[in-house]
Amino acid sequence: MQYKDRLEEAEVRFNELTDRMADHAVINDSDLYRKTAKAQSELGELVSKYREWKKADQELRDARPMLSESDPDLREMAEAEVSRLEPELARIEQELQVLLLPKDPNDEKNVVLEIRKGAGGDEASLFAGEVFRMYTRYAEEQGWKVEITSLSESSVGGLNEVIAIVSGQKVYSRMKYESGVHRVQRVPATETQGRVHTSTVTVVVMPEADEVDVQIDAKDIRIDTFCSSGPGGQSVNTTYSAVRITHLPTNTVVSCQDEKSQIKNRSKAMQVLRSRLYQMEIEKQQAQICAERKSMVGTGDRSEKIRTYNFPQNRVTDHRIGLTLHQLDLTMEGRLQPVIDALTSYYQSERLRDQNAA
Repeated sequence: MQYKDRLEEAEVRFNELTDRMADHAVINDSDLYRKTAKAQSELGELVSKYREWKKADQELRDARPMLSESDPDLREMAEAEVSRLEPELARIEQELQVLLLPKDPNDEKNVVLEIRKGAGGDEASLFAGEVFRMYTRYAEEQGWKVEITSLSESSVGGLNEVIAIVSGQKVYSRMKYESGVHRVQRVPATETQGRVHTSTVTVVVMPEADEVDVQIDAKDIRIDTFCSSGPGGQSVNTTYSAVRITHLPTNTVVSCQDEKSQIKNRSKAMQVLRSRLYQMEIEKQQAQICAERKSMVGTGDRSEKIRTYNFPQNRVTDHRIGLTLHQLDLTMEGRLQPVIDALTSYYQSERLRDQNAA
């Protein structure tokens, strides 16, 4: 099998790390133990899959000689085993190739999620609110935490804009293909003639940047404080707890007024600012790669219509991969996994194709 040497090395390394985790010197050093456990965990899925392959491969080797048995019952059993094991082995090899692909360094990160109404006026703002609810429900199913940093409501009860930090296990790895323009087709409540209207919202998913990812010089930012204008009790419009940070070199502006504490608002605003600057750098790098390799996708281009939500037909369509599901009602309740799994499989296949062609 291709890559067998790499898999053997990974298994040896996994065993070494497992032994180290039982070493008292490592156990008594919390930082060292955490790093060792993390390294072992990162290899765990690959090694488990490789061991599954070795077991199936050995069973196939044992079954093939029995195909020439004179006893018809034994020969029939061997044929059944070979018929079962050959496609199973091929499936495991495909999964191993995916696991051996270079890891996206951002996959383990939390994300900054930004949703804004697009074309369509009030209907767009209503749908923006529903899309945010959809992602919130999905986050709940995954056991993730959603913290709103900025929210602007429309006069009809929808959202003009919402910015939130979604934190949990491997958030970016599952959310990274959600960036783009989401289009809704339905009959608005205000439509008297029953005509279907089309509206849009933009979704941006950015990996949350750590301080080590983005260094921000104090002289490059301007911080303004102002009175909060949203919910918050007696402190609203009486204390300057809201924070606006402007990154002067890029003219990037971030506001946060979700917390009553100016310190907490400043901290959240800096989180969002770092992530936006980090995303700018990622998009710059991806643009360079795309110029050379057309197959690279997922840059978060806001102008690309990636998905349509058709309410009259209970249909959701992802245009990038030609996926159509007639379960829009479930999707809007946060049952996004079928779409996310299909996108992940598609882009993994694209990367495999590129790697094999290189």
